[in-house]
Amino acid sequence: MKDLTFRQIQDYLLEHYQQSRTEEGLFIKLVEEVGEVAEVLNGRSGRKEGVQDSNEELAKELADIIHYTVAIAAINDIDLTKTIFDKDKKAAIKYQHERDLEGFLNGKES
Repeated sequence: MKDLTFRQIQDYLLEHYQQSRTEEGLFIKLVEEVGEVAEVLNGRSGRKEGVQDSNEELAKELADIIHYTVAIAAINDIDLTKTIFDKDKKAAIKYQHERDLEGFLNGKES
């Protein structure tokens, strides 16, 4: 299995959704998938019965959340990689983390 970048999946999803979906439609699907993750987690905690409780099911629902999140970014021409690095850098400063994501990836402290 190949590694995947946000840019690659954004390009793929833009091609897939640019003519057929609106951001509102994608957002509704995202909310639906968040609800499905909640069901799995509620099943695990015993708050809900009859729910398939497996890491495989949880993984599928989390992948769906990523799919629709990235699709919304793609059709709005948002560079998620840049945004994640920028947001993490600010959070690392705000919360006084020893290193930010960029430092982690470089294997050193920021």
